[in-house]
Amino acid sequence: MRPRRSKGDQALFRHSTQLLKRKMNIPENRPVADFLPTISLKAKDLAAEMTSINVQTRDLKGIPPIEKEHIDNNLAVGEMLIERGIKPEELPPADDVKKVQRSLIVRKRKY
Repeated sequence: MRPRRSKGDQALFRHSTQLLKRKMNIPENRPVADFLPTISLKAKDLAAEMTSINVQTRDLKGIPPIEKEHIDNNLAVGEMLIERGIKPEELPPADDVKKVQRSLIVRKRKY
């Protein structure tokens, strides 16, 4: 079993997934990541990479220590953003990734 990423998201965004979806007007059946601005995606990716490296270098085993590492890294990344004046939970949503994909397909067919 893998650690739940939603706990990392809650640490980064300081909101539950459900609250973040409501706040950003994201449909319940869609992933939050499909609507996140680039900086939020990069923040999630940085925290995940930090977790991956620390799991290997610290030889972490089992869900509780890995999950704690994941949460701690998301908290650290979130705190760094806040220190720099960026509140991830207050950023407006980006364009729906599915709409962007469809428009790229349509545009490609025109050329």
